[in-house]
Amino acid sequence: MKVRPATLADLDALAARFFALWPDGSRDEHRAEAEKILSGTPVSTMPLAVFVAELDGLVVGFAEVGLRSHADGCDPARPVGFLEGWFVDEPHRRSGVGGALVRAAEEWARAQGCREIASDTWLDADTSIRAHEALGFEVVDRCVNFRKSLE
Repeated sequence: MKVRPATLADLDALAARFFALWPDGSRDEHRAEAEKILSGTPVSTMPLAVFVAELDGLVVGFAEVGLRSHADGCDPARPVGFLEGWFVDEPHRRSGVGGALVRAAEEWARAQGCREIASDTWLDADTSIRAHEALGFEVVDRCVNFRKSLE
């Protein structure tokens, strides 16, 4: 297994995994977003990187990491690396692929001058919570977000 920065050659594989992780967007929307990231023109104003895990020449997972000005539970005086997305194909989970992807994200964040990396997931995403904890992340907050239309 090899972890490396994603390239435009990974566009279709990456878009499929973006869709698998974030099914609320369409495949076309995810493909367009992935293409912008891989072309070096992401919608974010902060640095962003995507790493892929490759096994026998096939992409089997990805990690998207960026910089944020702050994250819950982190030192507010310093930028923080943020694991924006992390996905491993079902047959390759619990085999070290996810850990290798997160280590690549951590190294990227360190290279950006970060001393911490943060992430988030849904309250009911038990598998994701356990995976984060297994890699040394600690829960720093739990919240429910609300919105109300004023129209």
